Amino acid sequence: MVSTALQSMGKVGDYEIRLLKVFKTVVECGGFSAAEVELNISRSTISVHMSNLESRLKLKLCNRGRSGFSLTEEGLTIYNATKQLFSRLAEFRSTVNALHQQMTGEVRILTSDTISLDERCGLDHVLAEFAARAPEVYISFDTAPLGEIERRVINGDADVGFIPHHRELEGLDFLLMYRDKSLLYCGDRHPLFEEQDEQVIADTLKDCKLVHAGVQTNPEASTQLAEMNKAAEAYYYETRATMILSGVYVGFMAEKFAQQWVDRGRMRALLPEQRFYQLQIAAISRRSGQLNKPRDLFMDLLARHIEGLGSELI
Repeated sequence: MVSTALQSMGKVGDYEIRLLKVFKTVVECGGFSAAEVELNISRSTISVHMSNLESRLKLKLCNRGRSGFSLTEEGLTIYNATKQLFSRLAEFRSTVNALHQQMTGEVRILTSDTISLDERCGLDHVLAEFAARAPEVYISFDTAPLGEIERRVINGDADVGFIPHHRELEGLDFLLMYRDKSLLYCGDRHPLFEEQDEQVIADTLKDCKLVHAGVQTNPEASTQLAEMNKAAEAYYYETRATMILSGVYVGFMAEKFAQQWVDRGRMRALLPEQRFYQLQIAAISRRSGQLNKPRDLFMDLLARHIEGLGSELI
């Protein structure tokens, strides 16, 4: 019945919105008399407005008389629908107003390890365009371990995080960027650095001291680490590289990052056809209905950059 009445009402314009505002106020004030002060119009005018609304809807909305003011069943339904309507209108106005305002505030970015300097990520280009588009936005940019980045983005303490993608988390959006291949390295002081016999290397690795990141990344990495002698922990590549260069430890690192020491003869990849795993690098942000223009602009620019690179992201 209510649906039929609303259909016959036709378009909802300013006049209908005014009538619904009067109706909502009357209901929330508990009657015509109390609504006079709130609406700043006379009781007779309120009565006319209510009659016009009932006529437009072809519904009886309320009972009024000596017994007092009360809503009919249809009136209660229309009241609830009116609250939803005004809530949507308020959200619309807020969105429009936000679009007309100059972007201000802060965007808080956290990155894991060396991701920020990887040319495949292109953060320098993204940040340059972001600063040009939103010059008034304050940027906070720092590094943190993987777990902390996930936790802070979920809690709203950070807006964007860059991590190895290793699991889906409820409440987060993931922008997949590129893959990193991690190999097992030893330094030039390690006994295996000059060894060429692959069987000797494979047998010796079972007892070699391994420095590892100390976090679970993906099943492929866990399989590689499963039977190795985990003797030290260093999350960041810089610290892990130092421990590998000591000659005491072997350890997995991203091939692109380790290449600088390989080129100088300071590191060597051990059994690269067997000892490796892939990591998918991703940008994460909180899935939220709240408007966050700086974050959304940053993620949009990053997505466009990644899309533009296409097949180069290997």
